[in-house]
Amino acid sequence: MQHSQGFFKGVGGLRLYYQSWHPVRDTRAVLVLLHGLGSHSGRFNNIVQYLVPAGYAIYALDLRGHGHSSGQRGHINSWSEFRADLDLFLRQIQSTTNLPCFVLGHSIGGMIALEYALHFPAAVQGVITIAPAFGLNGISAKKILLGRILSRILPRFTLKVGIDLEAISRDRTVLNACAQDPLVHSCGSARLGTELFATIARVEAQAAHLQVPILILHGGDDQVAHPEGSRAFFEQLSVLDKERREYPGSRHAPHNDINYEELLIDLEHWLNCRTAKSITSYSTQNTR
Repeated sequence: MQHSQGFFKGVGGLRLYYQSWHPVRDTRAVLVLLHGLGSHSGRFNNIVQYLVPAGYAIYALDLRGHGHSSGQRGHINSWSEFRADLDLFLRQIQSTTNLPCFVLGHSIGGMIALEYALHFPAAVQGVITIAPAFGLNGISAKKILLGRILSRILPRFTLKVGIDLEAISRDRTVLNACAQDPLVHSCGSARLGTELFATIARVEAQAAHLQVPILILHGGDDQVAHPEGSRAFFEQLSVLDKERREYPGSRHAPHNDINYEELLIDLEHWLNCRTAKSITSYSTQNTR
């Protein structure tokens, strides 16, 4: 496995961090990972360790205001910044390869992936969402209302979102690592909150217009983004190539829960079915 890391310029010239992992031999496809609120690109180790030896090149981005990337912690001016950053990132990746490219997003990362696919359906060969941010329950109604008011007058005002760490996973090792990770934060600005909820409503309303293959993976005991939310969204999808898997007992990060292997097996099978004819040698000479 070959690991690379670097920075690129996001929209507005913001310095954004990314890292990538590449198989030593033939590569089937590229998978781009988008983390959730307060997290970063380094928290997908289970996926990386499982899929790279299986032939997938993986790229992971630290969203603006997260991880090693620049920007106020947990803040955006507009959701279009997330979309434009992802577009620039994908263009950079796709300038080095003609392999199929899939985007996987966790929580709000899943919302970024879905909203992007609505705007640029030909840019990716499929979208995978893990615990997409439908049916959010980890943020109090009082904070949501306060965020809406402050978004108009003090958009950069930041609140602690108040998501219980125990809601992330049942794996104590994962929780301890998350608690001690200096790159993890729980900040969300007023503007980010209003932009997130507006995007959720927009994606829900346009579900029938999504025309890329979609896989939804959700923990059955997710108390942050209730599985009923993604279940209802799945029913609204008109695209024929759609699948949804739910993992009983798993929490908001099923890829980092105690039964994460079940999710990885399903994920690899889904990807393999859509990349069976695309295995080819892959050069990493242009990666940083």
